[in-house]
Amino acid sequence: MTSPFELGTDGPSRILVGVDGSDTSMRAAAYAVGLARRQGSRLIALYVGRLSGLTASMAATAAAALEATDSVAAELQESLHDACERLGVEETFVYRRGNPYIELVRVAGTMRVDAVVVGGSMQAGHRLVGSLAARLVRDARWPVTVVP
Repeated sequence: MTSPFELGTDGPSRILVGVDGSDTSMRAAAYAVGLARRQGSRLIALYVGRLSGLTASMAATAAAALEATDSVAAELQESLHDACERLGVEETFVYRRGNPYIELVRVAGTMRVDAVVVGGSMQAGHRLVGSLAARLVRDARWPVTVVP
């Protein structure tokens, strides 16, 4: 029986990388761009703007927070586009709002990616309760690479 994600190619044809501007996510993006270049793959970068419940409940604060996440998304998109253009990698940038885990899984399924690349969490508490990367490795239907 064939897997719904097997596209009959050697290596991934579509690679999803989660970016948020952190050092580890930027290393993950650099790794994913290089992998996409070597494999001749399309790169899909996902940025998920996230608002806390308290921030979202206060109109003035929510508007400022949304503007800040829009600004971060625009900077990440431009940076990724420049790097991919320089290296000859086809890229798509996706900007969503919500829960990073849910959006990564949703975009991976919708865009039928073959591999997911994320940065490892640097927060000490995540070693005890788990992180986005750990959840993806545990629950995902695709190979997941966690970049330190």
